[in-house]
Amino acid sequence: MNESNSWQNLLSLTAGEEFIVERVRLPQREIALEGEFAPPPLAQLSAEDQVFVAAFVRSHGSIKQMERLFGVSYPTIKNRLNEIGDKLRFIAVDAVPPVEPEPEIASDPLDRLESGEISAAEAIELLKKGRSKS
Repeated sequence: MNESNSWQNLLSLTAGEEFIVERVRLPQREIALEGEFAPPPLAQLSAEDQVFVAAFVRSHGSIKQMERLFGVSYPTIKNRLNEIGDKLRFIAVDAVPPVEPEPEIASDPLDRLESGEISAAEAIELLKKGRSKS
């Protein structure tokens, strides 16, 4: 069984419930470790969320590319990213003060208009300013 299929089978079996790995075996080194090992946060996401995160990373965080890849709108991509972000728990949360991510501001006025972030009048003004700089 290939590695990705076995991981997907495990995720399917757990059906989104929390799980603990109790044995890790390194066959090349003939070592087995027993104990309680929590899987990393990304591994605890559903297979679909993992695919989405991988696509986002491979697209270098381009929401436009994600829109094309998944055939959905900017707000849909942003909502999905927010949902996945809410599911992730990072190591040593108590040791590091929480950081609120700054809202992402699309640099292209037309993208911002399409996402509802700015009005048509604001987009026109930004386009005029951009034209005067060049």
